[in-house]
Amino acid sequence: MELRVVAYDEPDAAKLIDAVQQEYVVRYGDTDATPVDPAEFAPPHGLFLVGYVDGEPVACGGWRVRGADEAELKRMYVVDSARGRGFARALLAELERTARVAGRRRLVLETGRKQPEAIALYRSAGYTGIPKFGIYRDDPLSVCLGKDLEDDRGDLRTR
Repeated sequence: MELRVVAYDEPDAAKLIDAVQQEYVVRYGDTDATPVDPAEFAPPHGLFLVGYVDGEPVACGGWRVRGADEAELKRMYVVDSARGRGFARALLAELERTARVAGRRRLVLETGRKQPEAIALYRSAGYTGIPKFGIYRDDPLSVCLGKDLEDDRGDLRTR
C-alpha cells in the first residue's frame, strides 16, 4: 500500500470518509456527529493520509492537534475488500510517526463498542483506556483510548 498525504476534502479522501460514515450508520444507526473542519487535518495542525493499492484508494486516516501535546486520530478506515492485509496497522504506524515528528507526545481516539476489530487493533498497538472525551463522552457505547508516543531514540515521551 502506498500512503499519500492528501487534503481531508480531496475527492479520494471524501469517498473513503463517506464510506466510513456509512459504516457508522450500519453499526450505530447514524453518522459520526463529531465536528470536523477539514483545515484541522492540514499541516501543521494535522495530517490526513490515503492508502492506495494499484492506484485505488483503500484506506484512510488522519490526526488533528488536540491540546498542547496531543493529537486525535480520526476517520481510520479500510475498505472491506482490502481488510486483513495489514493496511490498518501500517496506516496507524505512519500516523503515529508523523504525529511524533510534528511534536505530538500522545495520540488519543474515540471509537465504539460496536467496532471490536478497531478496538483490538488499537489495543494490540499499545493503546489503553483513557477518560472519555468529545461529544460521545456520556454514550455507553463510546470507548476512548490513548498512547504515549516514543521519541526518535525509541524512548517513551513523558508529559
